[in-house]
Order: sequence, then structure tokens, then C-alpha cells
Amino acid sequence: MDQIIIFDTTLRDGEQSPGAAMTKEEKMRIARQLEKLGVDVIEAGFAAASPGDFEAISEIAKVIKNSTVCSLARASENDVRRAGEAIQHAAKGRIHTFIATSKIHMENKLRMTEDQVVERAVQAVKWALEYTNDVEFSAEDAVRSEIDFLVRVFEAVIDAGAKTINVPDTVGYSIPAVWGERMAALIKRVKNSDKVVWSTHCHNDLGMAVANSLAAVMNGARQVECTINGLGERAGNASLEEIVMAIKTRSDIFNLTTRIDTTQIVPSSKLVSTITGYPVQPNKAIVGANAFAHESGIHQDGVLKHRETYEIMRAEDVGWGANKLTLGKLSGRNAFRTRLKELGIELESEDALNAAFARFKELADKKSEIFDEDLHALVSDEVMQDASEMFKLAYLQVASQTGEIPHAILTLNVDGTEKRTEATGGGPVDATFKAIENVVNSECELLLYSVNNITSGTDAQGEVTVRLAKGGRIVNGQGADTDIVVASAKAYLNGLNKLFAKAEKLNPQV
Repeated sequence: MDQIIIFDTTLRDGEQSPGAAMTKEEKMRIARQLEKLGVDVIEAGFAAASPGDFEAISEIAKVIKNSTVCSLARASENDVRRAGEAIQHAAKGRIHTFIATSKIHMENKLRMTEDQVVERAVQAVKWALEYTNDVEFSAEDAVRSEIDFLVRVFEAVIDAGAKTINVPDTVGYSIPAVWGERMAALIKRVKNSDKVVWSTHCHNDLGMAVANSLAAVMNGARQVECTINGLGERAGNASLEEIVMAIKTRSDIFNLTTRIDTTQIVPSSKLVSTITGYPVQPNKAIVGANAFAHESGIHQDGVLKHRETYEIMRAEDVGWGANKLTLGKLSGRNAFRTRLKELGIELESEDALNAAFARFKELADKKSEIFDEDLHALVSDEVMQDASEMFKLAYLQVASQTGEIPHAILTLNVDGTEKRTEATGGGPVDATFKAIENVVNSECELLLYSVNNITSGTDAQGEVTVRLAKGGRIVNGQGADTDIVVASAKAYLNGLNKLFAKAEKLNPQV
């Protein structure tokens, strides 16, 4: 059977989700998990976007050995050279360069003629080849591009030395039958099409990203670009887990394989959800909490008698149930360090390890069972409380009782100075947020407030995500604690710290 190359773009395209910007440490943790998952290519970021993105790609390139590390680059010399410098230490490195090929993009965004676009595309590939022989070219907005022009561009970049040709549905416009036809037509018409790997990258604006990707696969594509949980801008991307399990479950149709260790799918999903603050909907295929749950009595009876009456996959095959009890309150520091390493978490210093271990002991006193998800949330929470942050929670007391107005008293540490305040609100969380605003006066807008349990049980940590907007910027704030009001305060402050940090992003969409 042929092998499908899985090209994961969670760290680049997925990060474009509003508020989902990741720190270097968080990107490293996800990259290590993607390598453990068996992803063939990790698109680690867009090197020219910012010094932070460049540094994250460089660090990932140094530690990842089994997956190819890729950087995105627009078809400009600066972008391509920054990408080449970022991946220079990779065991296997790739540069992914792109330029728009649709009339609407060429006329209104690029303001370039077809000849100029072809010339720039070829030059970008040649620049990239100075750094690596693994060069991928994408025709942005291929879905709305004239097929004759696509053929011309693709032939030119193949002649220039591109090894992978990506055909993206950048705006999620196509439908499976049409997308499959386009892929087949391109492979048939493009000269030397057998000398390259054909790839597809589909967005989910009409809810058909996975279906379109699989249609492309059935018509000759041998690389699929996708993200964990379908994360991405607007309605997101094709979901890696759905692509992989469709190919595995319906091997009778696809007759293809992937290199993915499917038992790592659920742990990967939970890690990305924890870090980005984007919870997975319960009925999400493969990784949703209800993906293998049966409420109907008829279904339950059938599954008990013979699992395959209603289940086409085994829950354990995708990693459900793999979050086994790992540590308890009597566990020592070395056991804690070892388990973090197994999870791909490497803290920068002994001081950071000691601080995380102290928080682990505090958590173990609050809940009897500590799972992998708890450790990921604990480390994320520790990293969020970096000493450079402007606002920190020092003290919180909340009173809430039937028939009385909830009241919050809190002390914030603002750049080293403690400030005490209090407020009332419609509920304990509302009172807490209003008390914080008494001090900060951010004038931001709260777009989202979400609470999810990290593990099962009434003693589970609550993971809170808030989405804040101000001046056109949107950020996600996260916090975790066994007390959801404390978790809420942490999340709100985490969001405010991001807003006040004014970190800028410049990630193009492909």
C-alpha cells in the first residue's frame, strides 16, 4: 500500500485561530507530541513573521529528529532566507513557499501579472534550494485559480526543483467531487507530475475540509495538510485525526497507510486543546468526549453483545483510556521529572522544575488522582505565571450564597505593587472579574467565557478559557485550578497580560 504523508500545520495555521498564539515553550511541547504521534512533516511556523516565531522554529529544528521540520515563507527573498536560517539545524528540513494564483488575489492583493507571479514563484523555489533540497510550493487560492494558469505555474516550479506541489482550498470553497476532479486534472496535465508529491490543504468554511482532502487523496494526492482538532482560522482546517482514522478504518477503499501512531491521537488532541484554550466539542469525531458514548438503549444493548454492531473503531485504538493514573501525593521528585519527560515536557531549569513540583504537591493534596492532562495543565499554568507578567493574583476571597449578592475581595500584584479591591456582581465569577477591572481598567471586551473539566470526578481541575478583545486584538487567556473561581481569575489575568504584552502576529493563510 502507498503511504500518505501527514503534514501537520497546527503550529502555524492552527495558531492563526483568534487568541491561539503559543509561546516557544508551548510550541516545543506540541512539536514533541507530534513527533511521538508519528507526523511526517511539522510546519513549525512562519519564520519571517517575528523574532519569536523564528526562534521557536529554530529550537524545534534542533530537537526534532524523526519528523521533517518546515517553515512557511511567502515568495519573497527575505521570507525564504529567514525560513532557511530557521531550519538550518534540522535533521530533516523543508521550506514551504507560496504565492497566490487566483485572479482576485493577483489583481487585488499582489497587483502582479501572471508572468510576474510565475517568475516570482520560480525565484522563490531557487532561493529555497540554497538551504534545502526539500522545497514545497503552494498556489494560494488554487480553488479559484484558472486551471490553465495552475498548470503553467506548477510546471515552472517543478522545473525549478520543487519536490512537493500543494493545491490548497484556501477559503474552503470547494466540494469533494469538484476538488477530486481538479486534483486528477492537474496530475494528468502537468508535465513531470510523477516527479513530485502532490499535496492538498483544505479549509473548513463549508464543513467539507476532511471530505475534500480525502477526495484529493482518492485522485492522486499523497500528502495531506491538516491540524490537530481541525484547529485554524475561521472555521478551521481538515482534522488530522479524522483524515488518519478514515484512511485506516476504510482501508478497503483507500488501500493506503500512514505513519501515525493512532494511540497518540487523543493525548495530542488534549494537549493542543489545553495549550490553545480551544475546547473540543463533545460530539467531535474521534476525539470528542462522546465519540464512543452510547445513550440509546438499543445501541447500548448492541454494543454489549458485539462491539462492532455500532462501533467502527475501538476507543483504545485512538488513545482513549490512555490517560492512566500516573502520580499521587506520595510520588517523589524524580518520578515527577520522569513523567514530564515522557510527556515531552522539559522545563528550562531546576528552579522551574522545583516550582512545578511544588504546585504538583499542592494539587495532589486537593485531588486524589493525578492524570496526564493534569500535568499538562499544571505546567501550562506555571509557565503562564512568568515573573515578567504585569498582573498576578495574590489573594482572592469570594462570598456567594442564596438570596445575597456575590461579593469578591482580591489582591493583585501589579508590577511588584500589591493592590487590594472588592466588587459585587451577578455571580462569583462576575464579581471577581469586576474586582480585577477596578484595578486594571483595561476597557477590553469579554468575547468568550468557557469552563471545562480537565479530568473526571468532582475533584477535577476546572480549566477556564476567556477570550478578550481590545483595539482589534483578540487573545485567549487560560487558567486551571480545582476551584473554578480561582481558575477564572487566573484565566482573565492571563488574557490581560497577553493584551498588555502587545505581541504582534503576521501569519499568512494558506
